[in-house]
Amino acid sequence: MTQTTTQHGYTADKDAYLRRLKRIEGQVRGIARMVEEDKYCIDVLTQVSAINKALHAVSIGLLEEHIAHCVVGAANESQATGNPEIVNEKVQEASAAISRLLR
Repeated sequence: MTQTTTQHGYTADKDAYLRRLKRIEGQVRGIARMVEEDKYCIDVLTQVSAINKALHAVSIGLLEEHIAHCVVGAANESQATGNPEIVNEKVQEASAAISRLLR
């Protein structure tokens, strides 16, 4: 049996994304430690803000990769096959992702 793997837009930068997420994970553990140690609330909130900014950067990067790889690939496939639904589906996925990020 042959197993196929799908390459996603972020595949080329996967290691960088994993490093960033591990760094964010460490920051979250640091905040938990701050709460356990009864650190000043504004200091905790400052760290929460830093994590939110880091997660936002990861999200924007993934969204850019999705558009550059998946949406453009779907547009090319749509043009080659004459099926506009292929690209419409990917554009709707991107729009839904943007909507979730803005909530």
